[in-house]
Amino acid sequence: MSNRLVARRYAKAMVDLGLSQGSLQAIQKELAAIDALVRGNADLERLVAAPLVGPTKKAAAFDAVLAQANATEVVRKFFMVVAQAARLNLIHEIVTAFDELVDERMGVVNAAVSSTQSLSPSQAKALEASLSACTGKTVRLRWNPDAALLGGIKVQVGSTVYDASLLGQLRQLKIKLLTA
Repeated sequence: MSNRLVARRYAKAMVDLGLSQGSLQAIQKELAAIDALVRGNADLERLVAAPLVGPTKKAAAFDAVLAQANATEVVRKFFMVVAQAARLNLIHEIVTAFDELVDERMGVVNAAVSSTQSLSPSQAKALEASLSACTGKTVRLRWNPDAALLGGIKVQVGSTVYDASLLGQLRQLKIKLLTA
């Protein structure tokens, strides 16, 4: 089974737990803080990735770190289960999958916007409104600079790509000319 699928299963269990307790947003913030803590500390990164450290020892060490970080009991127990199942190395994937599932539940989609220049606040707002009307969901924009586009923008929402770039228009023109 792929790591992404395993991480998604753990994340779904945590989402279900958060929903049942009515603390989904609080758990999301706490998981993000723990993820940042692990990413920011090389020793913790080595601990969660270490294949030679037994699951029981890894669980105890990570629980001690979570206790120092004032993690809630729910989150500590969750990571105890994850660590004892020898899946603590998937912590970053679990947090990412958790965020995706929460976004899915809240009706939020991410849109990757590629352009040569960043959008002005009014352009970003208009694009968000337009994409929200198309998808029926709240849209979160993420800008990626791409000098190869020459001009215009390219937006990816899920698996759908909206290409309004000069490079995309040139490609379409080339296809039309070659097939005519």
